[in-house]
Amino acid sequence: MTWAGRRRASTSAGLSPPSSKRQIVLILAVDTTTPSGSVALLEDGTLLAEANVEAPGTHSARLFRSIDFLAGALGRDVRDVDAFAVAAGPGSFTGIRIGIGTVKSLSFASGKPVAAVSTLLALAAKLSGGTERLVAPVLDAKREEIYAAVFEARDGGLVEVVPQGAYDPDAFFARLPAGGAIAFAGSGLAVTRDRLLARVGNRAVFPDRSPFIAAEVGRLGAGLLRSGKGVDAASLEPLYFRRSQAEEKCPS
Repeated sequence: MTWAGRRRASTSAGLSPPSSKRQIVLILAVDTTTPSGSVALLEDGTLLAEANVEAPGTHSARLFRSIDFLAGALGRDVRDVDAFAVAAGPGSFTGIRIGIGTVKSLSFASGKPVAAVSTLLALAAKLSGGTERLVAPVLDAKREEIYAAVFEARDGGLVEVVPQGAYDPDAFFARLPAGGAIAFAGSGLAVTRDRLLARVGNRAVFPDRSPFIAAEVGRLGAGLLRSGKGVDAASLEPLYFRRSQAEEKCPS
């Protein structure tokens, strides 16, 4: 496990406060949607620290330890948190449920609001800030599919130009905007990179970014909370884009 503080970064993609009068200052952000899990604490938009765990298995045994480690390293208590942000999917079905379940329990116990953030949007935020106007997060969805989208960086934040969803890789690559470089990142590239390069050639750019996105989840979640889009524990829902294999096998 590693943790590292980061300097303040600007929030993208507007998000805002719940209608309550509570001021959102300290946010705990959680991402368990991929093997590259992370938790982060942010105060007034500034990242205080992020704890990262590369876990090929489940995050269930590590998540609360990571939260305790992070809070202890900063001399903070989870009870001081004003709100939560969680990567709600897409990604691993098991991972999504672990993150959602953990944040639901924390929110329910504390009565604090939650912001549900798209994993793809958070990864796009990680990619943005370079010279490329278009960014494309690509996650391995298994069963020869990917979770993907294309976002355009504009003054107001990231704008979706190819919708988030589960795609056949070739169908998604066929929808890529023509002209100009596109920055790609994500676990889906390990299984689709050759097919991508065959279609777009040197228009594809692969910036060197860490796979850990809790900080971006926290920043995007802060925006959602500021714009009144936070929810309570009972209303927090995952973002799947498709049913799991187990659900598909169950008779309707």
